[in-house]
Amino acid sequence: MEADVTIVGGGPAGLACALRLSQLIDEHNAVHPDAALSKENIYVLEKARELGQHSLSGALLDPRSMDELLPGWKDEAPIESEVTSEAVYFLTRKSKFKAPITPPPLRDHGNYVISLNRFVKWLGSKVEETGITVFPGFAGSELLIEEGKVTGVRTDDKGVDKQNQPKANFEPGYDLKSKILILAEGPRGSLTKQLTARFQLDRDRNPMTYGAGVKELWEVPSGRIGRGQVIYTMGWPLTTREYGGAWIYGGKDNVVSLGFVTGLDYPDPRTDPQHVLQSFKQHPFVAACSKAARSSATAPRRSLTADGGRCRRWRATAG
Repeated sequence: MEADVTIVGGGPAGLACALRLSQLIDEHNAVHPDAALSKENIYVLEKARELGQHSLSGALLDPRSMDELLPGWKDEAPIESEVTSEAVYFLTRKSKFKAPITPPPLRDHGNYVISLNRFVKWLGSKVEETGITVFPGFAGSELLIEEGKVTGVRTDDKGVDKQNQPKANFEPGYDLKSKILILAEGPRGSLTKQLTARFQLDRDRNPMTYGAGVKELWEVPSGRIGRGQVIYTMGWPLTTREYGGAWIYGGKDNVVSLGFVTGLDYPDPRTDPQHVLQSFKQHPFVAACSKAARSSATAPRRSLTADGGRCRRWRATAG
């Protein structure tokens, strides 16, 4: 297949790129109707089966970029709440200390609490309205490089087993030759790693650092976490040898996004980001969020989790 522009990754960055490209084409065609450009050969590849399936983070959205990209977007976008308050706490094992001021990078007044999953689905619908083709279910598996230049991307094979061997419904991937290839794969994309290794893009550069974020959605009793309330924590359960911290975002319908990010350069191999989150949830400050639900076995806390772009709900045991 031949393409003018191929964008690998149907997350917020890739979709915003496609939308802006469409706007630039419309502006060009309005000024130069005799040399109009087409959107037919602009493609967005997304490895998930549908847009948003791999965009599961709880998120705070700075609206400035969206104000430029889509004026009036707030009237139709899936927004949970505008941020109403923020606070930063340092936790010890049993206590907490509130920062007297909120550091500028953590000030979120004017930002919005969103579900990135729902926001990406909505943004994808805006891209499709422009006439740009989105291909869900197609992952970029290999860069096409000719004479030292990136010329396109090869998509993944379909119908293979766990050992990557062809099954009866095997279908080979496509070679998508593209004049321009844009990688919007996320923080650790496979094609980006190929590109970095092939052209030594990390030579004489500081190594990148990574953290693992583990998230849950809670439905808590009314009044525990206010809609639009934002809380950040640092300290316990991490020690002075690790870095990381937690977030708590209050959304609508008493649903709270809660999670913990642990830097992956921890020296103790027994450190487990999943266990760190569970320890964090047992801190008295955090446990108080669902105190009313735990006080009675007849009123257990309900948890929500993202599952394939939808929310699956179950009842946890009291406490």
